[in-house]
Amino acid sequence: MLSRWARVGVLAWVLGGFCLPLSANTTAASGGVNYRSHQLHPRQMPAVQLAQTDLSISRDPPSIPQPRSLRIALFLPISSESFRQAAEAVGAGVHAAHEREPDGVEIHLVDSGDAAQDIAERYRIAAEQADLVIGPLSRSAVAAVAQAGGIAKPTIALTAPEVLPDTSLAMPAQMLVIGLAIEDEARQVADWASHDNASRKAVVLHAGAAWQRRAAKAFELQWSKQRRELRVVELAAADSLLNGRVLLQLKKELAEESTVIFAALDAQQARQVRAVLGPRHPLYGTSQLNPVTLAGRGSAERMTDMDGVRLLEIPWQLDPGHAMVAAYARPANPAEPPPSADMERLYALGIDAYRVAREVAAQQGEFELDGVTGRLAVQIDTRQGRFQRSTERAVYRDGGVIPLEAQR
Repeated sequence: MLSRWARVGVLAWVLGGFCLPLSANTTAASGGVNYRSHQLHPRQMPAVQLAQTDLSISRDPPSIPQPRSLRIALFLPISSESFRQAAEAVGAGVHAAHEREPDGVEIHLVDSGDAAQDIAERYRIAAEQADLVIGPLSRSAVAAVAQAGGIAKPTIALTAPEVLPDTSLAMPAQMLVIGLAIEDEARQVADWASHDNASRKAVVLHAGAAWQRRAAKAFELQWSKQRRELRVVELAAADSLLNGRVLLQLKKELAEESTVIFAALDAQQARQVRAVLGPRHPLYGTSQLNPVTLAGRGSAERMTDMDGVRLLEIPWQLDPGHAMVAAYARPANPAEPPPSADMERLYALGIDAYRVAREVAAQQGEFELDGVTGRLAVQIDTRQGRFQRSTERAVYRDGGVIPLEAQR
């Protein structure tokens, strides 16, 4: 597995005294990829020797120059304590996609770090030596790179930037954001729930976590576009345990109403809501309602109390028979437990990031991909790249999550 990343002719890149890892071992399980450092001082960087042909003595015709490989900088926070595991999962996904389609592409792994004052400069140096960049990964890092400006190479950002309230951040023309945004899922759920429940009001539930607030707000704005009635309720919670008295009060208030529930919650919290409110009110949610991976389904608890709950999920987590899902190996180590659902999603994001990067490098205009994270639509022009992901609809049946079409 190391040979793909330590390809002949690929040099380690050095940024301000930091040596950037050259190779990776993708046999790790829940932690993702273990990267191996290769120490090299800038002044010890080997020179690239170009072979020359002496036409005066050679009887053979000169060789035809071969097209130069596409150089991709994989810009991830692999030294960050906070983001290392996520970075390793994305990196393993990119590696898996490169293993399947390696021709004409070189991958250079670059440590972005997680210090805001360093990220923009590290990105600048990495981009100078690449044709295209995959990364950054964290919301703050994407914002730092976008605000610094001067992005001259196509950049596939892996999440939406962090923006302060009451401010806006115009994305650079060369930056395409393809992250698995919870807000995008919430907007898709709003359209879905609205279509299927034309006469019902909506009640949005969240427990105050930052991602839950973002999901709740995105659903609210999308639902309100149709001038439909909506109510947002913040549920008091200690860890993942919701306040039972609040849920019982909510049940009384909704007893005579025809409502649809959007649960901007995790799976355990949604189960508590379902246990109290029952199936009378259709319940919808994001992929966070599915904590189980395909690899871990055999030993996972069957959540039959969630039967009928509807949610969105990426094909990688939902459908092993999907053509693209079946084409890639899953990160696994028999000695370790399966990766978490969130790490599996990041692995899948890495696969699609590589495939999008190849397409972006090859063309300007519009294209679509049947990805392992959904149906991807990309538009590239001189002003701004546009990206849209359509995630699959799913439902709980017999305690597990299946594609909605499979229920019919």
